[in-house]
Amino acid sequence: MTDFVLEFPPQFRWGTATAAHQVEGNNQNNQWWVWEHTAQRIQNGDKSGLACNWWQNAEADFDHMAAMHQNAHRLSVEWSRIETRDGVFDSAALERYRAMLLALRQRGVEPMVTLHHFTNPIWLEEQGGWENLELVVPRFQRFVVQVVRTLGDVCDLWCTINEPNVYAVMSYLAGRMPPGKRELGAAVRVFRNMLIAHVAAYQAIHEAQPQARVGLAHHMRVFQGLRRRHPVDNALSHLLSDVFNNSLLMALVQGRWHWLLRLGAPQSAAKLRGTLDWIGLNYYTRQRVMFDHRGGDALFSSLVNTPGVIMSDYDYGEIYPQGMLLFLRQLASYRLPIYVTENGLPDHDDDLRPGFIVQHLRMVWQAIQLGCDVRGYYHWSLVDNFEWNEGWRMRFGLIAVNTATQDRTWRTSAYLYRDIARANALSSAIVCQYTPELQSLFVA
Repeated sequence: MTDFVLEFPPQFRWGTATAAHQVEGNNQNNQWWVWEHTAQRIQNGDKSGLACNWWQNAEADFDHMAAMHQNAHRLSVEWSRIETRDGVFDSAALERYRAMLLALRQRGVEPMVTLHHFTNPIWLEEQGGWENLELVVPRFQRFVVQVVRTLGDVCDLWCTINEPNVYAVMSYLAGRMPPGKRELGAAVRVFRNMLIAHVAAYQAIHEAQPQARVGLAHHMRVFQGLRRRHPVDNALSHLLSDVFNNSLLMALVQGRWHWLLRLGAPQSAAKLRGTLDWIGLNYYTRQRVMFDHRGGDALFSSLVNTPGVIMSDYDYGEIYPQGMLLFLRQLASYRLPIYVTENGLPDHDDDLRPGFIVQHLRMVWQAIQLGCDVRGYYHWSLVDNFEWNEGWRMRFGLIAVNTATQDRTWRTSAYLYRDIARANALSSAIVCQYTPELQSLFVA
């Protein structure tokens, strides 16, 4: 094989991503803790419990980041720890987050702080949560101001909300996340309210910290008709993609409500336009779509997997790296800096993850060569963590975690990611060492 070096831009961000509830442990004041302690909600009856013990000892995993030559990490702050009751803020919790951010900085790791990652304080949930526009927008804005004013001297890269589309669908349409509703109207309201709250947060952050870089993490998924020449399958796949992938971008970039979000909208979307300094792409997999006259999973569509493809653990999804390039090129058309804020797969024995990383990073490199302003890649995740309704059975970590002992073990993919980050490149030497089966992808 011809030697090659696919170099990434200087100052490219090599990172990982985590979420507070999934790694901190003992987040007892949010709606997810209540959900976990309700029967038959989580696979195998799992609970987050101590999680990865970050609240007590995140710094130990920060050392792993440094050893892996990471220069960036995306983490979230837990609203329910910081604002324990409506209007009551815990200065000790904010100081713990300060210590964590400083510890990252001391190791040469730039923090990106997410302000909402699926969890709400119990007191907010009891008052209607994200369905209640008049409540949640000013409360979220107040919380954001408190965080930015306190931590703004150690962080200026902010992600307001993680995956508003996923939160709305999973919590209010699919019923798989708290509060477990199955109402299309509620899902639409929540999604719309989250976009309005993002704008309020964006404005508040820039008032408190003019030099801030503010964006959000948007989950995008490839939808394709299962039967290539089936007109209904194809039409439904386009509809799902339009609603799930494009409605957020229409609002925040173009200032227009998607037709589905326009129904009952309390205000015009015009003021939402231009409230992204950057956009984050969370990309995992492709979903095949098949018409189902019984209603299906969504909009008379059954979401299925491509027959015969290799699947990640528990049929989470197929490996489809082409989607990474597809979405990076789409996002680049909006002329915003882009971060890949999440990309990964559950793979307990780590037999698929090395190839997954190489294939997806090849697509990121190709996007950059085509002129896409991609600033960084944050792999999901550094360590195995509590995977929401899937509990502990899905292992996304570059590093394996023994939850009984809190011991850490580097997987092969961790060494691969270390070598890529250290080189700031994909090279023939790295590909040959870790994924020789992929060498043919790099032959001119």
